[in-house]
Amino acid sequence: MATQIAGARAQLETLLEQNREGLLTCVHCGLCLPACPTYKALGNENDSPRGRVYLMRALVEGRLQPGDSYISHIDLCLGCRACESVCPSGVPYGQLLEAARPQIAELQARRFSIVSLLTRMVLNQVFTRPWLLKSVMALTRWVRDSGLAQLAFESQLVGGRARLGLALLLASRPATMNREGAGASVGGAESAPARPGENPVRVVLLRGCVMEGLFSTTNRATEQILAGNGCQIVDAPDQVCCGALHAHAGEIETARRLARANIDAFLASGADRIVVNAAGCGAAMKEYSHLLKDDPDYKESAHRFSLAVRDISEVFDEFNMTAPGDASGLRVAYDAPCHLLHAQKVAAPPIKMLKSVPGLQLVPLTGSENCCGGAGIYNLLHPDLSAGILDTKLDAIVAGGANVVATGNPGCIMQIGAGLLCRGIDVAVMHPAELVAQVNRAKVNPKTGQDASTL
Repeated sequence: MATQIAGARAQLETLLEQNREGLLTCVHCGLCLPACPTYKALGNENDSPRGRVYLMRALVEGRLQPGDSYISHIDLCLGCRACESVCPSGVPYGQLLEAARPQIAELQARRFSIVSLLTRMVLNQVFTRPWLLKSVMALTRWVRDSGLAQLAFESQLVGGRARLGLALLLASRPATMNREGAGASVGGAESAPARPGENPVRVVLLRGCVMEGLFSTTNRATEQILAGNGCQIVDAPDQVCCGALHAHAGEIETARRLARANIDAFLASGADRIVVNAAGCGAAMKEYSHLLKDDPDYKESAHRFSLAVRDISEVFDEFNMTAPGDASGLRVAYDAPCHLLHAQKVAAPPIKMLKSVPGLQLVPLTGSENCCGGAGIYNLLHPDLSAGILDTKLDAIVAGGANVVATGNPGCIMQIGAGLLCRGIDVAVMHPAELVAQVNRAKVNPKTGQDASTL
């Protein structure tokens, strides 16, 4: 235990030196408390941002040992980073949290936690091997699309985490716009010519792990929007997982290894913009410069890489892209993914992207800036707390009267979609890019309400 304590202190002491100004300027004002989902749910000061910062400082200063209580309070954090948006002192909470997580993961592993061992195995053995990840995703899609997952979910034979897992998987199915029951399909990417006298913007898309594995239609929709607005899409064939899940789980060295591989792959593409349509991935990639700041071989290239990363909504806004079509009948509520709003500070572009669609009615969503409780696999690790946070979100969606919820992160789509499925609420959940592409390609038969392209 003495060795564990010394290691934990050393790790956080290093971070304290690197972030002394931000960490030590936490004045415990309490402005972060109303923004913190776990504090609002539990009412425990130790489960608030300022409480967790206090625990980290106490550990560094030798006033606290990393026991069960410390591990629990840090582990219960969703990592939504809503506290950063309201903090007047600029405390880099996200960086502090991700520096504490490797220590938490190591302590859990030494205590032979089954969950910790399984998490490490999947992250380090599956997500780092593209061929194996592709096979696992193919099997997962087969279970989802074959009807087995739906049958098991409807049979009521499973409950608890297993039933939640099935709901999450079913929520990843390609969504269609709920225009009073009308469907639509996403077509392929068709390039539009660049404007006269202009060179096309060269863009490369992060295909991603979960995105390409379970949300490939969203990737194709993103490509359709980019190509349809005159962008030249180039490829980065050697790209790998972005490493966000690894960093969140404390596997920091694996995250760094994946970051280096992506920097090499994407910069070699020569693209002007690296486009991402998953908020968690975008946040991680924009912070490669911080992740590799002490790596002399990658410090400079990581900085250039991070500056080139854009969410699809940012690219849409930056280059004044258009979304032709007719979205009449769609009442859309936008739910802001935490890692897009709070981590990347991207607030207006997704809303502007949706408002650009002719006929689309954007309805208000109370608490759209609040976390949905998904947070990677948080919903499976802490199902009760996650469900309580999600319930507030679902109530707001129902009260707003939307027939489509748009949100730019796969975890949020699955979390909200699973909640609506379990409640039996017929509201579609999809990525804004997929919604825009569907409106652009939809040919709805006004008599039958069916997609004419499928008839």
